[in-house]
This record gives sequence, structure tokens and C-alpha cells, in this order.
Amino acid sequence: MLAILGFLMIIVFMVLIMTRRISAMIALIVIPVVFALIGGFGKDIGPMALEGIKSVAPTGIMILFAILFFGIMIDAGVFDPIISTILKIVKGDPVKIAIGTAVLALLISLDGDGTTTYMITISAMLPLYKRIGMRPLILAGIAVSSSGVMNLLPWGGPTARAMTALQLEMGDVFTPVIPSMIGGIVFVLFMAYCLGRKERKRIGVLEIDYGTVAMMAATSEADILKRPKLILVNYLLIIVLLVALIQELLPATVLFMLGFAIAITLNYPNLHEQKERIMHYADNALSVVSMVFAAGIFTGVLAGTEMVDAMANSMITHIPDNLGSQLTIITAVISAPFTFFMSNDAFYYGVLPLLSKAASIYGIDPALIARASLLGQPVHLLSPLVPSTYLLVGMVGEDFGDLQRMFLKWACGSTLAMMIVAVVLSII
Repeated sequence: MLAILGFLMIIVFMVLIMTRRISAMIALIVIPVVFALIGGFGKDIGPMALEGIKSVAPTGIMILFAILFFGIMIDAGVFDPIISTILKIVKGDPVKIAIGTAVLALLISLDGDGTTTYMITISAMLPLYKRIGMRPLILAGIAVSSSGVMNLLPWGGPTARAMTALQLEMGDVFTPVIPSMIGGIVFVLFMAYCLGRKERKRIGVLEIDYGTVAMMAATSEADILKRPKLILVNYLLIIVLLVALIQELLPATVLFMLGFAIAITLNYPNLHEQKERIMHYADNALSVVSMVFAAGIFTGVLAGTEMVDAMANSMITHIPDNLGSQLTIITAVISAPFTFFMSNDAFYYGVLPLLSKAASIYGIDPALIARASLLGQPVHLLSPLVPSTYLLVGMVGEDFGDLQRMFLKWACGSTLAMMIVAVVLSII
């Protein structure tokens, strides 16, 4: 019953937001409460929701200060040289712009943090997309697709969870998967090429004055806000922050809070200016962070009612015995919908050990199951349970449902490309 209730809740939620009957934030709050009441969990809704909110609180706070930190960097003109360089290379061709976006997002994703990737990629490229007339939704889709493939990096999260859950080493899990990641990267570049061609047919190749565009694409609202004399200091601050994030010197939340405090003090020491800069980004920050805490209620109810466990067990028990020897392929296939419908923590710490235990009966190495479990990550990032994706759509001013509608098929393509490489090279 719990499994059926869980699947119904997910289906109703997806239908409502993809048909625009209700906003994602309202759906994340209301739908789980309704289904918890239907399941007879009325008395436990409060504690479950609070537990979910507590679990996402660090992420919400991190995103808040990440928005403020990179907002300060944007206003100070840190990304203007990047924009100018990209403009010289891609010119007015939508195909080159789309591929350039993918390359930029893939490179920035090396830090393993989706929030950072989106903040920098969107900040650098959105003004250019608007100037050329390309759809911002394509920018968001390319960014999330790039991040989906690079999310397999050990410091990105899923790989570390898989290694921890099955007590494996990096050499057992991540190193063999690198060729699959390369396959995913090639697919993302192919996707960017296809989307760029569509945009080229729609708007053509524009002949523009690159000097003028560089000025228009500058991410600061006014020259008075820019701090050219501090650009090297700001670059150093960003590098130090990214290194600290990768090295996990402090929790990401604390690092972004410290980074913001230093950035705003260095660039805008005047208290009135500081207040203005914070107010300028308050709108975007509020819309994104409120969505994160709403998602906390959704995940809290899913976990607290044990719907997640019931859904996982239901799917596992329906695997026929004659397919047991193909559990690596099955794991790779179901990793996409499983990580779409539940958090990475729930999948890697709850479901993956069950899959590994079932596979061991057929003599399948746990490392193979761990590798297969990573291949659905491109689909996972389009899940309504991923906080950073709300930041992404908020930055480009698009609807979450539109992003899913347009890019879920491409995400499945990335997963399929990585699976094919993994099978051909016997990685799984």
C-alpha cells in the first residue's frame, strides 16, 4: 500500500507541475501533506516535515550565500573578461555559443558543485543569449546536462556515497567509469550542437559589433559597481573558495558565508552599498531558498512515512529470477528513475545495498553494481528533489516543468550513452 501511495504521490506531483496546474513550490508543500493524510500519518506530518526541513537547511543556507557571493563577483565585473573571450570565439553563431556553453559548464563542473557551476555559467552566458535572441531555457538545459555527467566525480557526491555504502575504494568504482563519463561528455557536446543548429535556423547567425556586445553582456548593472582594480584579488578569492570546497576544509555552508563576508567587505566597504547589493539579490535568493525548504517537506514525508523504502523494495522484488545475472544492467537502468524519485542519500544508502546483496547471489562483484548505479545521474539532476536545479531555473527566469519537458529526453540520452560505453568496455 505504501509503495502504491508513494508512486501515486510522485505521479500526481509530476503531472501537476508539468501541466502548470500548480507551482512547484506549492506542490512540494501540499502534495506530500495530502498523501500523508490519505495514508493515515496525520499525527506524524509535523515531525516528518521538520526532519526534512532540517536535512535541507544546510543546502538552503549554502545556496543563499552562494547567490550573494557570486552576485557580488558579478557586480564587481569578475566575469566580464570571460564573456569577452567567449564572444571572440563564438561570435554570433548559436551553434558555437551552445557548444561554448557546454565546454564552459563541463570545465566549471570539475569542482563537483552544481550550485557553483550554475552560478558561473549562467552569469557569464545569459547576457549573450539574450543579446543574440537564443532561448535561456537552452542555456539552463545545457548547464544541467553538463553537470549531470560531471556529477560522477568522486567529490561530486554520488560516487562517494556508492563507495561508502558498499565499502569500496575509488579505484574500484570511479576510475573504471571514466570512459563512460567521456561518452557522456561527447553526448552533451552533440546535444549542444543539435540545439545550437535549431537556434541557428530560428534566428540565424548575427553580425554584431563584438566590442558593443561585450559591454552589453557585462554582468554588472552599472560601471560604478565594477572593481577593476580588485579583479585579481577577486579571482584569488574565488580560487581559494573552490579549492577549500574541493578539499572540504570547512562545510560548504560555512565557506560560502565566509566568502560572501570577505567579498562584500572588500568590494563594497560602504554599509549603504552593502545593503543595496544584498537587497538587489534578495528576490532571487528568496524564490530559490523557499523552494529548497519546500522540497524538505516533500523528502521528509517520503522518508518518514517509509514510502521510499516501500517503493524500492517493490521494484526490487519484481525483478524476475531469470534476469538476476543481468542485475548490473538492471541497476544502471533503474538508477535513473530511482534517483529521480528519491534523494541520492535514499538511493545509495537504502537501495544500493539491497541491489548489491541480491547481485551477490549470482556472483556479481559489488563494484560492478556500484559503477552501474552512477549512470543515472544526468536524469537525477532534473528531479524536483534537487535544490540546485531550482537555482538554475530561477537564474534564467524559466519554469521548472518546461526544463523537465524539454531536457528529460536528452538526460536519458546521456545515461544511455554512458551505459553503452560501460557495456561495450565491460565496465559493468
